[in-house]
Amino acid sequence: MVPQQELTIQDYITILQRRWALITILAVVGGGMGFGASQVLPKRYSSETVVLVERPTVPGDLVKPVVTADTSQRLATMQQEILSRTRLEPVIHKLSLYTADIGQMPMDDLVSRLRKNIEVTPVQPMARTNAQGLSGFSISVSFGDPDLAQQICSTVTSMFLDENLSVRRRQAETTTDFLSNQLETAKGKLDEQDSRLAAFQRSHLGALPDDQDMNLNVLGGLASQLDAATQAMSRAQQDKTFAESSLSQQRAAWQATLEGRNPETHEQQIAALEAQLTALKSKYTDDHPDVVRLKSDIAAAKRMAEAIDERNAAGEAPVTGQAEPAPIQSLRAQIHQYDQVIQDRTNQQEEIHRRIRLYQARVEASPTIEQEYKALTRDYQSALEFYNTLLKQRDLAAMATDLERQKQSEQFRVLDPASYPDRPSFPDRTKFSLGGLAGGLALGVGLTLLLEMRDTSVRNDRDIESLLHLPVLAVVPTLKATSSQAKTSQPLVPMARA
Repeated sequence: MVPQQELTIQDYITILQRRWALITILAVVGGGMGFGASQVLPKRYSSETVVLVERPTVPGDLVKPVVTADTSQRLATMQQEILSRTRLEPVIHKLSLYTADIGQMPMDDLVSRLRKNIEVTPVQPMARTNAQGLSGFSISVSFGDPDLAQQICSTVTSMFLDENLSVRRRQAETTTDFLSNQLETAKGKLDEQDSRLAAFQRSHLGALPDDQDMNLNVLGGLASQLDAATQAMSRAQQDKTFAESSLSQQRAAWQATLEGRNPETHEQQIAALEAQLTALKSKYTDDHPDVVRLKSDIAAAKRMAEAIDERNAAGEAPVTGQAEPAPIQSLRAQIHQYDQVIQDRTNQQEEIHRRIRLYQARVEASPTIEQEYKALTRDYQSALEFYNTLLKQRDLAAMATDLERQKQSEQFRVLDPASYPDRPSFPDRTKFSLGGLAGGLALGVGLTLLLEMRDTSVRNDRDIESLLHLPVLAVVPTLKATSSQAKTSQPLVPMARA
């Protein structure tokens, strides 16, 4: 092929006609070599199973699951765990794999070889759906023996199922234990806050913020009681003074009577008592004890006056050492009673003053106590809310743990058991043959291009024009010569104008 010449479709067809034998031979040889390689290479069989991810049977609104990690992430973690040496080495010994290489190769190499033969592929959700999360995954195992491939696939699948149950149950139990420990700690803090609050309430009993209105009401009542006690004591003092005055008058009259002197008549004494009775009636009713007693004294005084008049009329001498009359004794009893009332009212006033000072101190200390009480109450309320929150979470975690134990939560379910490979998955004869054929064609095309690039023969007028840069005037057609002439004749070439 003359260099620096643009090839046309016709040129490619000409080259193909000229080199078709080479391309065909290489394509046939390549296909045969691919087929032969598929017969020579060791055969491998693939067993596959499909595992679906089943959603919890109990809705998440009723029992919130404890394990919230994405299923894809859990699957990746489980894959790393299951395909580790710790998990695969027992499988090698259990199924007697690589018996010829055990002892001659490190166990890590055997585990790596087995790991390469295990492939875990997530199942993609259906198109045009809004499915979220992992819907399932497939496990494929390739091995030289179909029975062992199926057994390895079944074993690995069981390991995934057991690992999923174990991981979810372990996470649920760990969460429940953690919440239980936190709940115990929170309960201790709540009890401590409760004890502090109770001690504060006991030490400030009656002075708490809730007692503020009661204290003010009690102060108002105590003030009224103090006024009543003061008024009662004033009345008792007035009555005592009046009774003492009456007692002095009656004693003087009685002494004068005993000595034979009569400074005032009995009518005057009776009149004084009646005046006293009139004064008492202005303040009390007829049923008042003082009024009743004074009436009795007036009656006794009248009787005593009558007895004295009778003795004087008979000319009897006065009697010395005679006991005091009943009115005088009654007045002395009244005075003693008034003293007792005054003492009681005085004690009552002191008690009321003491209680007033107590409640005033409570009211004055109320702002400070209220601030401390609010701080303690706030801490107690926070501890109580935290405890209730943890208690609720612990109960939910316990329910979720029960679901995990009863296998009612998210589970892996085997859709298709491990398949038994009837034919080898490697090598594929068809693919190898087609690959060899494609390789032979590519090699043939490459060699053809290489040969054409190295060929400098002039075959047509375009080659002459490209080589000599001169126009072609005439072309002598190809003449068919006989076999004898073909041996001696020279090939005809197009003539160019020099």
